[in-house]
Amino acid sequence: MGSVDADAHVVECEHTFDFLDPEFEKYRPLVVQSKDPGRTVSSQVGIHQREFWFMDNRMLPKEGNVGADTAKGAREMEDIQGRLKHMDELGIDVQVLYPTVFLRPWTATPEFEYALIRCYNRWLVDIWKQAPDRLRWVVMPHLLNMDKCREELEFGKANGACGVYMHGIEHDTALYSQRFFSLYKMAEELDLPICFHAGNNSFLLEGLYREDSGFAKAKLPLVATFHQLLFKGIPAMFPKLRWAFVEVSAQWVPYALNDLAIRFRRRGQEMPDSIMADNNMYVACQVTDDIDYVVKYAGETQLVVGTDYGHADTSTEIEAMRKLSSDGKVSAAIAGKILEDNARALYGL
Repeated sequence: MGSVDADAHVVECEHTFDFLDPEFEKYRPLVVQSKDPGRTVSSQVGIHQREFWFMDNRMLPKEGNVGADTAKGAREMEDIQGRLKHMDELGIDVQVLYPTVFLRPWTATPEFEYALIRCYNRWLVDIWKQAPDRLRWVVMPHLLNMDKCREELEFGKANGACGVYMHGIEHDTALYSQRFFSLYKMAEELDLPICFHAGNNSFLLEGLYREDSGFAKAKLPLVATFHQLLFKGIPAMFPKLRWAFVEVSAQWVPYALNDLAIRFRRRGQEMPDSIMADNNMYVACQVTDDIDYVVKYAGETQLVVGTDYGHADTSTEIEAMRKLSSDGKVSAAIAGKILEDNARALYGL
């Protein structure tokens, strides 16, 4: 038993799409390169991107969020032993793997979504089989066809998946919509938490905040989803389902809960102090958060932590596990819960 990295990443590579079913080969994403050095795009870490994914007639950055503190083979999962060795050095027992290119909107075409989701999920199974006790993953659901969605969730559950990957907004639809209730019921039956990760799946939002650094379009939708799920009582409809909010820090939790308390009182209700625990809501904190303050609102059992392994954005802290256990910002008892107990409870490890 040891620390659980609640938010690590795979960085998709050309090998990822070797897992496409033969009938979907026509949908294979291509890597295209810019030949004009004057037309490169700056990445989040200041490098000039020269390579892009071309999928469903759209260009998506391939180098936009790649962490230089991780080896290429480890983050692209071509060197599993190298990844495990690095995890050992970082004091990480288990990593829960999230995607990279699929953090942003990429298609509105049902068959294309199905083809790439099946492909991605099977790539992750191939990775999991090489280290089943240490590399777990969240399954991508087929949201544009709920009949086939169950097939992917069941496949994931049988092959090492420990959560269902979602954005803070999906296909321009809020997550409290009844459109997703059948998915939540499936996840509850399969004992898979719904894992909302920073990013978005809305071409409308992506266009509206085209020049945004990522705060409005990638982070705030999760805060709004947390707030509205609780306000509308959605978690109570699925009492055994667990919910995670990942890579948005936890500093906003006191604000969201304070606002909820005011709104509950306005309709004649008192909000319990344990509302997050009562509704199986977990939030991934960052080492830069005022964790002692957040714990007063969230409780000791509802926070987890991740490294954002493989990336290089504002949530990335490759030494997160070690820092949380050694910097003295929280007690050893609370640190132990955040580093291991809470994450194991969230992901059912």
